Formats: sequence, structure tokens, C-alpha cells
Amino acid sequence: MYAVVTTGGKQIKVAKGDIVRVEKIEAPVGDTVELGGVCLLANEDSLVVDPKALAGAKIICEVTAQDRAKKIRVFKKKRRKNYMRTQGHRQYYTQLKVREIQA
Repeated sequence: MYAVVTTGGKQIKVAKGDIVRVEKIEAPVGDTVELGGVCLLANEDSLVVDPKALAGAKIICEVTAQDRAKKIRVFKKKRRKNYMRTQGHRQYYTQLKVREIQA
């Protein structure tokens, strides 16, 4: 059984026992969070995509880490104009372990 859930503006495919990284969620490590916004639910023999049928579906996850991703470099340049800018960015994320998929 797996599901596709929308969180942080992105769609993520999850199954029971998976560890996923999502945009930062304000929850302490070890806490349990519920993710709504299930877009698709798949069993061994069926596929559910009806929004009315998925209204009560949710994903139960445990927060395993609150951290920041690797640094990326943002470099801008305009040729022949002596314009160059370098900037760095580290995105915050929350690491979740999927405990249960409730249909």
C-alpha cells in the first residue's frame, strides 16, 4: 500500500516504513504528525483518486529530525557588464518516518 501526499507545495510518494524529507514542520523530534492532503491511495488491487473518497485519508508520521540541507550556491552574472553576485542558501527540512496510512 502506498499514497501520494501533498505537503510543502510538493507531492511525495510514501509507503509504510519510509523515511522522507519534507519542508519544515513546526514539531519537536519524536512527536507524531498527521499529513492530510492525500491525492492518491493505492492498495494491491485498487487505486483511489476520488477527492470525496480521500477526504478522510491521512498519513501518520513520526518526526525523526529537524535539520538543514546542504548549501547551494546561487551565482548571477551578466556578461560584459562587470556584474557578478554569489549567494548561498541552506533550506530547512523535517525528516519523517511513516508509521501508518489511514484510508
